[in-house]
Amino acid sequence: MLSVNPYLNFNGNTEEAFNFYKSVFGGEFIALQRFKDTPEGSKVSDKDKEKIMHISLPIGKGNILMATDAPESMGQEPLVFGNNFHLSLETETDAEADKIFKALAAGGKIKLPLQKMFWGAYFGMLQDKFGVQWMVSHNSQQN
Repeated sequence: MLSVNPYLNFNGNTEEAFNFYKSVFGGEFIALQRFKDTPEGSKVSDKDKEKIMHISLPIGKGNILMATDAPESMGQEPLVFGNNFHLSLETETDAEADKIFKALAAGGKIKLPLQKMFWGAYFGMLQDKFGVQWMVSHNSQQN
């Protein structure tokens, strides 16, 4: 496995939060994508178009703090303390992603099956049997 990084969900204030984290930790964003810029951007409500679909800020040596706005208007569950973060696993291969995803999903709930995504990664989301939320990803474009 390549890395484990925190992935935070916010209720519309991701940009504000990450500008704060940037002022605390320094560095530059390595990714910032708004919902309007996705392949489904034309279907996003005007209210949500400028919200953050994905943002990444390197922190320290090899760690990346990532986040999204999680609007209920786009089918996201209401945010409450405890469901507003994921542990994001970056694997070395699709096969490793499959193995880890299957093991974590045992007795849990698959929220998004592993599949090729528009940004090029093999990606899926689940909640394990203990309620911990996971994102499993292999980005073959980075290897």
